[in-house]
Amino acid sequence: MSNSNFQALPGFRDFYPDDLAIRSHIMATWRDVARRYGFQEYDGPPLEPLELYTEKSGPEIVQQLYNFTDKGDREVAMRPEMTPTLARMAGARANGMRKPIKWFAVPQLFRYERAQRGRLREHFQLNLDILGEADVSADAELLAAAIDMLRAFGLTHEDFVARVSDRGLLRALLLHAGTPEDQLVLVYNIVDKLERETREAIAKRLRDEAGLAADAAERVLDIFRHTDFDAVREAYGETEGVGPEITRVGLLFTALRDMGLGDYVRFDLSIVRGLAYYTGTVFELFDTRGELRAICGGGRYDNLLKQIAGVDMPALGFGMGDVVLKELLTDRGLLPSTKHVVDYYLIVGTPAERPAMLALAHALRDQGHAVEYTLPEAGRNKQFKTASALGARHTVVIGPEEAAEGVALVREVGSGQERRVPLAEVGRP
Repeated sequence: MSNSNFQALPGFRDFYPDDLAIRSHIMATWRDVARRYGFQEYDGPPLEPLELYTEKSGPEIVQQLYNFTDKGDREVAMRPEMTPTLARMAGARANGMRKPIKWFAVPQLFRYERAQRGRLREHFQLNLDILGEADVSADAELLAAAIDMLRAFGLTHEDFVARVSDRGLLRALLLHAGTPEDQLVLVYNIVDKLERETREAIAKRLRDEAGLAADAAERVLDIFRHTDFDAVREAYGETEGVGPEITRVGLLFTALRDMGLGDYVRFDLSIVRGLAYYTGTVFELFDTRGELRAICGGGRYDNLLKQIAGVDMPALGFGMGDVVLKELLTDRGLLPSTKHVVDYYLIVGTPAERPAMLALAHALRDQGHAVEYTLPEAGRNKQFKTASALGARHTVVIGPEEAAEGVALVREVGSGQERRVPLAEVGRP
């Protein structure tokens, strides 16, 4: 087989320089906002024990694993998400760390699923997590960070919205509607498809798969008729077991309004999140035009560290993928220029000036400038053409006359201004 037949696997990407420049811009922005919020960066292995995911992440993610038996006869999987790894790592050292723990990572993740717009089989994802704080103020802090991640790219409330729900509140409402405790996780996964399946199809699944009676299935669906927080509070605020959950969710929205982020958030009980480990606040960020998949998703998972590491510590976090985010920034015209930048292109008149040119190139690079020149010897005209093709900001000519005087002819390409500068001063302010 000829090498020309080899291509990237379906759902995987090659990053040519322009593509990598965009990826680097996204990651740099993520890291900057995370720093502003006081988060520290960490990382973990891309390969983990299969059991870490099969027992902790729920049925949907298990179907998407890249898993195999390694040469040590261990069952392993490429990481499809970062939260179980975080729980394992933090749990191992939890007793010796100051709380709350605020960590972030930018891992590459792998899921075997149908490639489509906004979703591939690999992607890079920002993960931001707060461990060791149960108060709702941590939920507000995390959601504010997610919103500010997008605002840092130039997006506004006209471009995206955070749809916010709460597993604790939903749990209380589902129990009140007649859902058995041992069927809650299954019901979460069923109602998570409310926007993709008809009401009749969801009701049938609640009856057939979760074993709910017909009237209980209807009561479950009735919960989602309430489309804003005030409607839920009016309908269920006096219901036993539900009132305290409503009060807690109300504090979250109050904190976000106090931060000036009220225009970015909307209460939406249909946001369930498919993963099994969520216990409290859950949210997803969507573009306001409804053209893309969720840009970001996360929430509170207070029991996961105890399940994985035996450490009873509240936790919450979110993931934001680069694929959908790039689509949104492209649609809004907010991606930066990826044009290659050359500060100085050095040109010699004859081979005799090449040693002086090489010395100047190294000195300019030591100052932090981007410098290029023709690697093999070339005629003066070709050197100028190459400088023009690269879009160099300055050309620096060292001909026989300049070399004899110890100067260079520096031309600012944009303005056309030229000046003779001592070689030791080229590139200095």
